[in-house]
Amino acid sequence: MQFEVWAPQAGRVTLRCDDVTHALERDPERAGWWRGEAGAREGSRYGFALDDGPVLPDPRSRRQPDGPDGLSAVVDHERYAWRAAWQGRPLPGAVLYELHVGTYTPEGTLDAAAGRLGHLAELGVTHVQLMPLCPFPGTHGWGYEGVSLWAVHEPYGGPEALKRFVDRAHELGLGVVLDVVHNHFGPSGNYLPVFGPYLTDTHHTPWGAAVNLDAPGSDEVRSYLIGSALAWLRDYRIDGLRLDAVHALVDTRALHFLEELSTAVDALAAETGRPLFLVAESDLNDPRLITSRTEGGLGLHAQWNDDFHHALHTTLTGESQGYYADFARASLGGLAKTLTGGWFHDGSYSSFRERHHGRPLDRTRVAGHRLLGYGQTHDQVGNRAQGDRLSALVSPGLAACAATLILTAPFTPMLFMGEEWAAGTPWQFFTDHTDPELADAVRRGRRREFAAHGWKEEDVPDPQDPATRDRSCLDWSEPEREPHARVLAWYRQLLALRHGQPDLTDPDLADTRVAYDEELRWIAFRRGDVLVAVNLASEPAVLPLGVPHARVLAAWEPVETPGADGAVRLPGETAVVLAQD
Repeated sequence: MQFEVWAPQAGRVTLRCDDVTHALERDPERAGWWRGEAGAREGSRYGFALDDGPVLPDPRSRRQPDGPDGLSAVVDHERYAWRAAWQGRPLPGAVLYELHVGTYTPEGTLDAAAGRLGHLAELGVTHVQLMPLCPFPGTHGWGYEGVSLWAVHEPYGGPEALKRFVDRAHELGLGVVLDVVHNHFGPSGNYLPVFGPYLTDTHHTPWGAAVNLDAPGSDEVRSYLIGSALAWLRDYRIDGLRLDAVHALVDTRALHFLEELSTAVDALAAETGRPLFLVAESDLNDPRLITSRTEGGLGLHAQWNDDFHHALHTTLTGESQGYYADFARASLGGLAKTLTGGWFHDGSYSSFRERHHGRPLDRTRVAGHRLLGYGQTHDQVGNRAQGDRLSALVSPGLAACAATLILTAPFTPMLFMGEEWAAGTPWQFFTDHTDPELADAVRRGRRREFAAHGWKEEDVPDPQDPATRDRSCLDWSEPEREPHARVLAWYRQLLALRHGQPDLTDPDLADTRVAYDEELRWIAFRRGDVLVAVNLASEPAVLPLGVPHARVLAAWEPVETPGADGAVRLPGETAVVLAQD
C-alpha cells in the first residue's frame, strides 16, 4: 500500500505501520512530499515520525480509533456496500434540520440517530444537517474543536457508522449536510503545525493564529482543506456542506479560497451527477458570497441569515442586549425588511458594531432559497447562559407564530433538533476536554463571559460536568404528550403546506409583499396566492388586508374565513395561512 505525507521542513520521515518502521523517500515530483510502500490492510495502525521524533497520526487520517492523540487506521472506502440508489436532492425547495449526534439520542451515536430518522421523514424535512463529526478529545462536545479533518469521531461510531447513517437517510429520501470547520483547528490533539505551515502568524482569529490560506506553503494547506471537503461528498455520499464562520477565513489572494472550493465542489457534482451544495455561515452580509462565479461572486450556494433570526427573536421575546439592540427599536419593521430584502443590515448603521454594515442584495438576481431562515440554531440556543430554547422564553402560541413565519418565509427554512415539538430540554454548552488546564480555562472563561452580563457563577452550567451534556439530550417521550404533540402536529401541517403550495417555495424574493402594525403587533405577508397573517399580541386583532375571497389552509387557533370586508380576524398569539381564490 502507498503512504504519503506532506512535511516540507523535515529532513527525514519514517512510517510506523503495524509495528514495522519504513523509511520514506522524497517525492521528486511534489516538493515537500514523502512517500513509500508498506504492507497494510483495513484497520492497520500507522503514523509518521519526522526527524526521529514521536510517531504522530496522519494529517489525512481516515480514522482515529483511539482519539486524536492515537495512531491512525487504514480505511478502505470501497468495502462498504451502499444500499440506497441515491440521485441526490438539491437545495431549492429544501427544509434543513440541524442535528447534534451526541445529544439527538441518549446513546449519542450515529447508529442511534439513524434509528430516529423516520421521525424526520414523517415531519417533512428534506435534509439532515449534522454538526461537526471530526475527532476531538473526550467523548462529548459540540465538535467545533475537531482535528483530523478527514476522520469521524470514534465515539459516534467512526467511518462505517457515518456511512450507515447516510445510507439510511437516503433510503428515507433525506439528504445529508455536514458542518465542517476550516477557520481553525482544535487546540488539543492538533499535530498539523509539526508537519508544515498549516497556521500563519500573518493573520489572527478569535482562536489564535489563522489557518494559512495566503502565506508561504498555503497552496498545500488549501489543497488539504478542499481535499477533505471533497472526501466527505465523495466517500460518504454527503449532499452538502455547511461552512463554519467563513468570515474568519483570512485570504488576501486574488483567487479566494471559497471560490476555489466552490469550483471544486461544482466539478464533483458534474462528475457524480448529484446536486452538491455549500452553505456558509457568515456575518458579513456580503452578497458576493452567494453570487455565481460567472458574475464575479465566490459561487457558494447559500448562507445562513442571522438578520432574520435576530429580527424574529427580538420581536418574540423583546430582548435587546448585544446584537439584538439593532433590531429592538422597531422589531416588526426589521422583520418586514428581512422578509422583503433578505438582510436587515444592507449598508445600514449597526449600533452593536458602531459602524455601517452589510451591502444590499439585488432581489432580482439572488433567489430566496440562497438564504437560510431559522428561529433557533445550536449557536443561538447553546450560547445562552443556560441553553434555554425559544419555547422556554415564549408562550406556545408565540412559538407557533414563529414556526409559521419560518416555514412560510421566502428563505430555505432550517429547524434545530427538538424545535418541532417545543422540546422541554435545554441545549447547553458542554465539553469533555482531557487536558485539565484547558478544561479549567474553558470553565472559567464561560463563567467570566456571563458574569459580565449579570449571571451568578453557580447559575452557569459547568461545561465539563457530564450532567450538562445529559440535560441537553432530547427526551423522546415528549412528542407523544401535550403540549408537545400539538406543536409537532403544527410543524407537520406547515411543512406539508410548504411542499404542497408552489408559491411557498417560489425563489423570487421580490414577489413578497409585507404589511405590519408595530403598535398592534401584527404582521402579514403575501407570496403569490398564499397569505400568511400573524397576531403576536395577546389580544384579538382585525387585520385589514383586503382578501375577501380567501380560504383557511391552516390556523393555530380557529380562524374564520375573511368576510366581505376582506379583513382577517385573529385571536391573540395566533397565525393563519390562507389561499386566495
